[in-house]
Amino acid sequence: MLNIVLYEPEKPANTGNIGRTCVAVGAKLHLIEPVSFSLSDSHLKRAGMYHWKYLEVERYADFQDFLDRNPQALLYPVETNGRNLYTEVSYPDGAYLMFGKESSGIPKEIVDCYPETSVRIPMKENVISMNLSDCVSVVLFEALRQQRFPGLD
Repeated sequence: MLNIVLYEPEKPANTGNIGRTCVAVGAKLHLIEPVSFSLSDSHLKRAGMYHWKYLEVERYADFQDFLDRNPQALLYPVETNGRNLYTEVSYPDGAYLMFGKESSGIPKEIVDCYPETSVRIPMKENVISMNLSDCVSVVLFEALRQQRFPGLD
């Protein structure tokens, strides 16, 4: 099972879409606080549709809490300053694909701790970033492709 980690997500619609994608492929969602909205938010539920009730989701007080509770996590921070293209690394079963908050991403000091597994999605230089739920889909489906889409039709 792959894992999606959202560091301090800010937009309920993005988190809802990501949750829906996780349900569709059997990934687990991890939310690192603070989350800027209620998980009962109508935008979150509308984006996640009726899938949210099937989502395996875990919440953490902060990044250290995440590390403490997942000591063996093989983390792949996805950030514009990631060292590798997302297609240049191998994603094993159980990998944790980490994405940052919409306004500022993952803090550089966290990304810098994972030089061999930090990844980026190539973009034109004048583009600051892509939509968070799009980024999750791009990297998640590359990881699934590498694993030959286990359990999916």
